[in-house]
Amino acid sequence: MMKSHILLFSFVTLLATCHGDVENLEHGSNFNIFPLRMKTGSGGHYIPEVSCASWRLGVEAHNVINWKSVPLECGEYVGNYILGDQYRADSKTVNREGFFYLKTLNLNGDGKDVWVFDIDETTLSNLPYFAKHGFGVGPFNKTLFNEWVLLGEAPALPETQKLYKKLLARGVKIVFLTERPLRLKDVTITNLKLAGYHTYEKIIFKDNSIYQGKTSVTYKSAERKKLEEEGYRIIGNSGDQWSDILGTNTGARTFKLPDPLYYVA
Repeated sequence: MMKSHILLFSFVTLLATCHGDVENLEHGSNFNIFPLRMKTGSGGHYIPEVSCASWRLGVEAHNVINWKSVPLECGEYVGNYILGDQYRADSKTVNREGFFYLKTLNLNGDGKDVWVFDIDETTLSNLPYFAKHGFGVGPFNKTLFNEWVLLGEAPALPETQKLYKKLLARGVKIVFLTERPLRLKDVTITNLKLAGYHTYEKIIFKDNSIYQGKTSVTYKSAERKKLEEEGYRIIGNSGDQWSDILGTNTGARTFKLPDPLYYVA
C-alpha cells in the first residue's frame, strides 16, 4: 500500500509541475511501477536494471535504431525514469545548453532568426497517455494515441517552455514542425495555446498528400529547406527524435531531448 501511495504521489506531482490542472487527467494507471530491481527477461534469465539503462543510452545515442517498442523487461525502468527526477534533469540539461548557446549569438533583429521545435515529447508531453498505456511497451496503438491527442490536454514540457520564453525575449521567431497530420491542426493549435505556447511564426503539419510513405527525416528536411528558401535562418533546432535533427537544413545547432518511449524513423 505504501508503494502505491508513493507511485501515485510521484505521478500527480510530476503532472502538476507540467500542467496546472490535473483533475481531468487519468485517475491512476493500471501499469504498476516498482522500485528498481532485478527483472526476469523473456528467456527466463535475470536482467539487471543496468541493462535497461544501457539500452536507453543506446537509444539516446542513436546506436539502437528502428526499434518498435520498449523491451518488455525494461517497461518498469522506463516508467521510473519518465516519472522520476532524472527525465526532468536530462530535459533541463539539454534546454539549458540551448540557452547558453543563445547567449553567444549576436542577432541582427531583422525577424529572420528562427528556432524550430518539434511538438510531441519536445514542447508538449504525452506522459498522461503513456502512463496509462504502458510506457512504450507493446505495439504503438495509433488509434488510441490520436484519441488522446484529440482531447487537447497534453501539458507543456516545462524545461522546453523556459527556453521558448527566453527565445521570444531575445526576438527569435518560433517555428513548430510536427509529424502530426493536417487533420489534427485545430486541436493541436488549441492545445499549444492552453499549454502556454501563445506566440509563433509558423506551425507546419505533415501533409500526407505530399509526404505519404516518406520518412520523418525526408519530410522535415524538405520543410526546413522551404523555410530557408523563404529567407529564414534556422539558428536552433530541438526535437526528441533523431529524425527531428538529422537530414538537411538542420540549422546552426541541434538539440536532442530524451525520449525512450518510441522511435520515429
